[in-house]
Amino acid sequence: MEVTTHIAIVSVPVYSHLRSILEFSKRLVHLHRDIHVTCINPTFGSPCNNTKALFHSLPSNISYTFLPPINMEDLPHDTHPAILVQVTISRSLPLIHDALKTLHSSSNLVAIISDGLVTQVLPFGKELNILSYTYFPSTAMLLSLCLYSSMLDKTITGEYRDLSEPIEIPGCIPIRGTDLPDPLQDRSGVAYKQFLEGNERFYLADGILVNNFFEMEEETIRALQQEEGRGIPSVYAIGPLVQKESCNDQGSDTECLRWLDKQQHNSVLYVSFGSGGTLSQDQINELAWGLELSGQRFLWVLRPPNKFGIIADIGAKNEDPSEFLPNGFLKRTQGRGLVVPYWASQVQILAHGAIGGFLCHCGWNSTLESVVYGIPLIAWPLFAEQKMNAVLLTDGLKVALRAKVNEKGIVEREEIGRVIKNLLVGQEGEGIRQRMKKLKGAAADALKDDGSSSTMTLTQLALKWKNLSLGVA
Repeated sequence: MEVTTHIAIVSVPVYSHLRSILEFSKRLVHLHRDIHVTCINPTFGSPCNNTKALFHSLPSNISYTFLPPINMEDLPHDTHPAILVQVTISRSLPLIHDALKTLHSSSNLVAIISDGLVTQVLPFGKELNILSYTYFPSTAMLLSLCLYSSMLDKTITGEYRDLSEPIEIPGCIPIRGTDLPDPLQDRSGVAYKQFLEGNERFYLADGILVNNFFEMEEETIRALQQEEGRGIPSVYAIGPLVQKESCNDQGSDTECLRWLDKQQHNSVLYVSFGSGGTLSQDQINELAWGLELSGQRFLWVLRPPNKFGIIADIGAKNEDPSEFLPNGFLKRTQGRGLVVPYWASQVQILAHGAIGGFLCHCGWNSTLESVVYGIPLIAWPLFAEQKMNAVLLTDGLKVALRAKVNEKGIVEREEIGRVIKNLLVGQEGEGIRQRMKKLKGAAADALKDDGSSSTMTLTQLALKWKNLSLGVA
């Protein structure tokens, strides 16, 4: 009788993270049909339609459970979304623990794989005497920073943002302090302390699964793997794991694709800031004028301004975003541009031959999707580790142009027009297009079923888990 190997996944209530870890789960059970995955999901409210659509599209050998929503009544009404996520994770830990214990007692559970934001789960594996891994839905460069953050904290004095020289992280390209993730911009803050504490817990993992492929960050991945015998957990590059098809059937998707069908090959700039990113009113104005000044064709997924720069509920549609555009913008750009409110099927858009560039917030899902479809980038980072990703894309891989901000943190219209024209019709853009085309080929090779780098890595892990199910050491 065939033995089913059981793996538990622990997600976090962040749409982009959830999408990534579910793509990993789908890839795992596609390659190994005798593995069953159960996904445990903490929540701070009823899942939105976009989230529900992700789960409804899962194959039968991935099951899932939503934990009871956490009571947030003691928090202010306008609490930052990042705080809501942190509180949800910490208050859900007893529920996660109980769910894992129940699963362990009723199935052949051999490993737990938890999102990199919920490292508190790692000790649960030791308690249950099973393997415990971290799924890291970002770059090996960020992982290096996390693993070496305690060392940097001890050896560098003052604020990172004030340093005159770039910071050297083992195996990575040098990076300015101002481009480090948000929690590192204030070393006296609570977020910085929590960042260091969470990073220390990574060392409890039996391994860290990184959503990237060897050829994209070869030096960084190699440097991490060379340190495995000296305390750093095993690092497995198992990407690029991206959504291949839309889970949502929305009318706006049909409209977008019909409009793109009428455009010339490689002529349209796609503009989107991910599942949660928003711009200020001033920045929306400058972006609109910049798109108009560029004279290029564009497809812009637009959201209303938000005081946090990020929305907690990606399904909320309370306002008409077009009301925040400059007067007459839609009329003046009619035929040359298309503005879509709130949401569009990014994978279908990036796969369309009319798309010649992507003005992107440098979130890792969007970045990998642009690589998989070979779309050159304009890097426009907003928050979290996105500035770090922008450095990798522009200075390291040279597949993006980065828009420069002024002293108020605004990208001005002239700068926007300049980078758009450079990317779509300039000589610099042609070089970027060729490098991205080469990277696209490497990404496709990494996921081939016949012995490619990422596929082989994931298969080796799966065989290890299957042997544990059979009682083979």
